Amino acid sequence: MSDDDRPRIALSLIGIGTGNPDHLTREGQVAMRDADLILLPAKRADTAELLDLRQALCASVATDARIVAFDLPERAADGPYRAAVDDWHDAIAAAWARAIAEHLPAGGRLALLVWGDPSLYDSSLRVAARLTAGAMRMTVRVVPGITALQALTAAHAIPLTTLAAPVLVTTGRRLVADGWPSGVDTVAVMLDAKAAYRTVDPAGVRIWWGAYLGMAQQAIAAGPLAEMRDVIPTIRAELRGRHGWIMDSYLLRRGPDD
Repeated sequence: MSDDDRPRIALSLIGIGTGNPDHLTREGQVAMRDADLILLPAKRADTAELLDLRQALCASVATDARIVAFDLPERAADGPYRAAVDDWHDAIAAAWARAIAEHLPAGGRLALLVWGDPSLYDSSLRVAARLTAGAMRMTVRVVPGITALQALTAAHAIPLTTLAAPVLVTTGRRLVADGWPSGVDTVAVMLDAKAAYRTVDPAGVRIWWGAYLGMAQQAIAAGPLAEMRDVIPTIRAELRGRHGWIMDSYLLRRGPDD
């Protein structure tokens, strides 16, 4: 098959915020209704609620697209982190390719529903790049959604920034490895399962934390880091035990309040 004969795939990566139908943009609704196929990732059993939320979102939009769930590979827990992530993304790309070959063999419009926003702390664009760099004839479009940081600051009714000051977005892993970044007083932290804020000198620092942001089970906590550094892990553990999974993020800020 020549390059020109390969099926064309028009992929839309649609940010869905927390999966709350009220958070889906009109552009996202149109993209879902225009799709021929919507692929939904199915993770392990204890996160089945995430698949259920995506399915409910599809039902609320009343799309005529074919809805197909596929098994999402899990990242290896051991070995070097970057190598494990690269292998994981390769495995996800292979899973996408298998699903496309089976359910959209002649090409067409494909949609994937991305938690939050595809352009902030999500791997969907990196996975898609593996397919566009390979044998698949694919174009990629991003439909932005509500980011975790937007949901977090909205839940606490605070601005992300202070006056004329920068913000750094990082991970718990980097916060532990590098300490407080130089030149900034506000640090937004994603992907932290090990309470990296407990490694930060709490003097003059406040924290705004949130989990399941925008969902019915939303939980938030805020206060001086010296007071909250041992409270939040307890809350987090209880919530994870109750629901079987957790998505959370937080903002650290040092210095006087605005």
